[in-house]
Amino acid sequence: MLLWFVGTAIVAVWYVFRDPRFDYRLLVVGALVPELDGLIGGARVLHSLLASVVLLAAAIAVTAGRRPARRLLLGLPIGTMLHLVVDGGWRNSTVFWWPLGGWGFDGAELPSVARGWWNGPLELIGLALCKWIWRTAGLADPDRRRIVARTGQLFSEGPG
Repeated sequence: MLLWFVGTAIVAVWYVFRDPRFDYRLLVVGALVPELDGLIGGARVLHSLLASVVLLAAAIAVTAGRRPARRLLLGLPIGTMLHLVVDGGWRNSTVFWWPLGGWGFDGAELPSVARGWWNGPLELIGLALCKWIWRTAGLADPDRRRIVARTGQLFSEGPG
């Protein structure tokens, strides 16, 4: 699953912050990072709230007094937190609240694996959201894509 996480993260951030200067590049990375837990056998540290909180604290600490850098780096923990929300990561309290309930993960599956066939409709919704973002942000224009790649700013005024 990729498009579900990317589409929902971008749309959620736009509708919450409505900041045309927001850099969406690290948001997208953050929205996908927790899926890396699958490489080590299931939902683990990256699906815990602690991982997102540590990323947030680190972003704030290393960017003290540097607003442009903070604007960029805050996308990463916001993306990981949004991943937990739209992935239903909070439903497995052992993983979500790790390590408060102990150091083990009790063989927890990735929520996207445990969901089974529901991934199909969710990915289609993600595809529709990404298609809407593509059109609304004018990404059919190569010059606009270059600007987004350089600045991370998708919407100059806001989606329609």
